Amino acid sequence: MAYELAQVNVGRLVAPLTSPQLKDFVDALDPVNALADAAPGFVWRMQTEDGNATAIRAFEWDAGTSAGIIVNMSTWRSVEDLAAYVYSGEHRAVLKRRREWFERMPEAFTALWWVPEGHRPGTDEAEDRIRHLRAHGPTPYAFTFRETFPPGGAVPEPGQADWFCKA
Repeated sequence: MAYELAQVNVGRLVAPLTSPQLKDFVDALDPVNALADAAPGFVWRMQTEDGNATAIRAFEWDAGTSAGIIVNMSTWRSVEDLAAYVYSGEHRAVLKRRREWFERMPEAFTALWWVPEGHRPGTDEAEDRIRHLRAHGPTPYAFTFRETFPPGGAVPEPGQADWFCKA
């Protein structure tokens, strides 16, 4: 069976998306998403019919006292392809500024897992993977860049040092 890597990441907004504080983030969304769409190994990303990912409602149970939750979910050919996109170029520049726009989250906010090729995960599936990762740590069911698992594998593999943003 062929697999694709699913990823979800969530963020707790420090202000509404329409606020001046988030203007730079909102302005970067379309260009950064276009880079992802064109990146080697990119397969799919969750968005509404009009192409708006910020309109997706999920993880509302995790909002806390934030201004709301924003969700990003996509599928990729491999962990290496996703990491190459996430930790390089324009996306990395935006990632370094995340503390301006998102609350610090002490618990897991990103989860990776393998899905059958062509499967498009939904928000319920993503919420389940984040909850599992928070409760059990990295497992083949839900893992992170720091500790990855091969498709169908139970033996963890360490992530590469350049896969971690120090911001």
